[in-house]
Parts: sequence; C-alpha cells; structure tokens
Amino acid sequence: MNPRTEKLVRRTTMVATVTASYFLLTADYGPEPNALDPIKNAILSAERSVKEFVFGPEKESQKSDGKLGSNNAK
Repeated sequence: MNPRTEKLVRRTTMVATVTASYFLLTADYGPEPNALDPIKNAILSAERSVKEFVFGPEKESQKSDGKLGSNNAK
C-alpha cells in the first residue's frame, strides 16, 4: 500500500476509534456534566474547524442579515 494512503487510513482509524469510544462512554451520562466534557468540547471545536475549512468562514454580513430578517418578520 502507498505510504501516504497507509498513513491516512491509520489516522482515520484512530479518529474513528476515539469517537466511537467517546460515544460509548458517554451513553449513560446524558446531558449531566462529567469528566469527558473537555473531550466533547474538543470534538465540537474540531467539527467547527472542519466546517469552516470546507465551507469557508461565516461572514458577519450573513449573521447580521439573518438577525435583521427575523426582527422584520415580527
């Protein structure tokens, strides 16, 4: 196998394993605060980073336009 492909597969497997472990460990906790909250915050931060990388950063004008549109609808 190509070394670059092997490295990608290894990293993808590690991320999938960590993610699955997190969900299995937190299945019984529900929304209560617990020791795994820092991991949850890191996952959410990574999710935001990937979204910004793929779709680009959100523009401030889009955020303010959405707020103005909802205020005008009232």
